[in-house]
Amino acid sequence: MKLQCDVEVVNRMLPTFGMKSRGKGTRAVLSIGKHLDKSSQRSNIYMMICTAKDRAGSKYKLKDNIEKFFTWFVEEGKATVRLKEPAVDICLSKADANSLKNFLSAARLADQGSDTSSFPLSTLTPVRARDVEHPKKKLTIVSKKDYPLTSNFPYSLEQLQVSYCKLSRVDMRMLSLKALRKLDLSNNHIKKLPATIGDLSCLSELILYNNHLEAFSEALCLSTLQRTLQHLDLSQNRLESLPAQFCQLRELVNLKLDDNKLVCLPFHIGRLSKLRFLSAAHNHLAVLPSAFRKLCLENLDLFGNPFIQPNPLDHTMQLTFPLPLQEIASRAVANLRIPYGPHLIPAHLCRDLEVAKTCDCGRVCISFYIKTAVSMNLHQVSHTVVLVDDMGGTDAPVQQHFCSLSCYSEYLDTSLQRGIR
Repeated sequence: MKLQCDVEVVNRMLPTFGMKSRGKGTRAVLSIGKHLDKSSQRSNIYMMICTAKDRAGSKYKLKDNIEKFFTWFVEEGKATVRLKEPAVDICLSKADANSLKNFLSAARLADQGSDTSSFPLSTLTPVRARDVEHPKKKLTIVSKKDYPLTSNFPYSLEQLQVSYCKLSRVDMRMLSLKALRKLDLSNNHIKKLPATIGDLSCLSELILYNNHLEAFSEALCLSTLQRTLQHLDLSQNRLESLPAQFCQLRELVNLKLDDNKLVCLPFHIGRLSKLRFLSAAHNHLAVLPSAFRKLCLENLDLFGNPFIQPNPLDHTMQLTFPLPLQEIASRAVANLRIPYGPHLIPAHLCRDLEVAKTCDCGRVCISFYIKTAVSMNLHQVSHTVVLVDDMGGTDAPVQQHFCSLSCYSEYLDTSLQRGIR
């Protein structure tokens, strides 16, 4: 039974002599195993602590020698074992939570004198220098021959880059790296992302540039990435669309979607209130969603998209007279901001309300409206704009919805007057 973590052995007699402990752990390997006691010529179970300065290790008897376990923060990889003799506290930190629990269970059994066959014992021998090195936080692999096949990734990694390794899927061993903040899997052959990427609760940067991705799942959008993900690079893939739930990733600051096959951007893209850098060049975008107006960007690049030339007279009418009762009721719920949910109304009505459109007049329409495209200068939403086309333009078409004929007519009259002027 072994455990790698930071350890500080605190002598409880220090305050008596007016001294303080360092308050800082040292990287160590802890082992639990049998050792022959020379004085009694009996084998007892000991805990051995090996550090870089003491690779031979210091041994502490366990049977009937543990006064107390402090495990309030064991889920954070921290615990303390208080020994009777010598009077020391063994403070453990930066340990894998599951490994720490198993180690403490073994120490408890050894203290109670339980049958040692119930848990694995280690040989109490000096450790290798690399076993007590400071935990590795960054690893870069850019060649298939360097990819680890027989060994695990260091559990302490905060940044991991695995590029040019021809990976067709995400290695599940990466998804156990709970401290990971940046994951770079660019320049591989990955076709699908596992939903368990969302279990990386510290992940703020995910780079998937130049892969074979065809979808970004709803499960990822609804995972803990909602609270952590700030930088997402999906450029040079095969994406045709993004789910409506994509806009739940509200911590996004930098989003790269270049060189895909996107025919539209997410309907609620305006909800990404922290987004400052957006790049979606060389896609198949013909028009931008109406919520695009709500963005507040520092840099925007939409070059190389086949945007249509907006014409206010070119419209799609999806209206009936009179409006169906369901549409009237749904509009009332949205306009009056009445709380709703699947516990109150059918789930399909909730989904309809989630994609409600806002008319020029400020009121909401759901499934019945008039739709057209209007021209918008992209400087209205971004400080810096990369030219939309080779002609030097910075205008792009944005969808506009109207809840009634009168609102549409008023818009046409205003547009006509501007044209005359």
